[in-house]
Amino acid sequence: MSTISGASSEQRSACASVFADVHTGLPISREAAVHLIRCLDDDLPELLAAARAAKERFKPSIITYSRKVFLPLTNLCRDYCGYCTFRRDPGDPGAHTMTPDEVLAVARAGEKLGCTEALFSLGDKPELLFPAMRDALRRLGYKSTLHYLEAMCELVLRETTLLPHPNPGLLSAEWITRLAAVSPSMGLMLETTNADLLAPGRAHDNAPDKVPAKRLRTIEEAGKQNIPFTTGLLIGIGESLEDRIDTLLAIRDLHERYGHIQEVIVQNFRVKPAIPMARWPEPTRGEMLRTVAVARLLLPNVNIQAPPNLSAPYYHELVDAGINDWGGISPLTPDFINPEKPWPHLEQLRLRTEAKGFTLRQRLPVYPEFIPAITVKPGVLSEKLRSAANDQGLAKMTRAA
Repeated sequence: MSTISGASSEQRSACASVFADVHTGLPISREAAVHLIRCLDDDLPELLAAARAAKERFKPSIITYSRKVFLPLTNLCRDYCGYCTFRRDPGDPGAHTMTPDEVLAVARAGEKLGCTEALFSLGDKPELLFPAMRDALRRLGYKSTLHYLEAMCELVLRETTLLPHPNPGLLSAEWITRLAAVSPSMGLMLETTNADLLAPGRAHDNAPDKVPAKRLRTIEEAGKQNIPFTTGLLIGIGESLEDRIDTLLAIRDLHERYGHIQEVIVQNFRVKPAIPMARWPEPTRGEMLRTVAVARLLLPNVNIQAPPNLSAPYYHELVDAGINDWGGISPLTPDFINPEKPWPHLEQLRLRTEAKGFTLRQRLPVYPEFIPAITVKPGVLSEKLRSAANDQGLAKMTRAA
C-alpha cells in the first residue's frame, strides 16, 4: 500500500468530501472545482466517472460532431498572440484574403461531401492596422472586414445548403444583430479571464482584442440578443489552474443570466516551431482530462466539446471526461489554426466513439435545443435551417465516412 505526503493526504481528503456532493448532478462550487482540478492520479477515475455520469444525465447515449468546411476568410490580423501561426501581416508568405469565388467553391465542394457547416475564421479587424487590407476591401467593394464577412455568410446561405458559423472576434451589438441575420450561431473564444497575460512577453502581449473584459462584453451582448453562442477556454498559455476555473465560471455566469451558451470548447495549446511560445510546455493528458471533467461538472447542462485532433493519440479518453461533442470535423479542409494536426477520419472517430459505448451523430452548427427559437422567424435563414434539420434537430444528412 503506497504512502502519500501530508499535502497529498489533505488533497485526497478534500477531493473525497467534494465527491460526496458531485453525484447530486447540481453545478459545483468554485471551491469544489479547484479541489477537483488538482486531484491526484488516484482520484482521477472517480472524477472522470462523475463527469461521464453528468454528461449522460444531460444528453445520454450519443456524441455529436459538425461536418464542416473551414473558410479562413482572411488571415491578416492585428493581434500578435504568442501561440498563433494562423495570422499574417500583408506581404508575409501565405497571407491571403479569400475572394467570393473561392468562398463559394469551397462551400460547394463541402456540400457535395455532406457538410452542413461553413465555419468562417478570420483575423480581428485587420483593416484597422493594415492599409493593404483597406485597399483589398475597397477592391472587393466593402467598407470593413465585418461587412465582407456578412456578405460571404449571406452568399453561402443563399447559394448552398451550408449554414454559416462565423468567428469574427470582438463584435458590437449592431454587428451581432447583423451577423445573426445570416448565421444561426456564432462564436468567440473567451480563452482566459487572466488579464495578466496581456503583459509584455506573455501570451496576449500586443493583442488588443484579447482583453478579457472586452471579450466578455461581446459574449454578454450575444446573450442579450438570444444568439446561440460558442465560447471556451484555451489552456496551457500561462494561466493557473484557478484561472481555468474562473474562466469557466465567467461563462457559467453569463449562461445563467441569458441561457445562450450553446457550447463550451476546452482547447489545449499545442507547440509549433515558428511561434514565440515554441518552447512552452503543452498541457498534459492529465491536465486535459481534469479540465474537461471539471468543465462538465461546472456546466452540467451545457454542451462540452474538445477538438480530437489536438489530443491525439488519447482523444477517445475525452469521452470519459464528459464531453458530448467533438466539434467541427472536415472531410475537405484542414484545421487552418492548427494545420499540423489533421482531423481524425470520420470512420475512425465513429469507431472510437462506439468503443466507448456511444453513437456518433452529425449535428448542425447550431445545437438542437436552440433551433426552435430561430425557425419561428421568417426569412431565408429560418427556411434553410428547417430544411437542414431532422425531427431531432440534428443534421438530415448523416455520413460517417
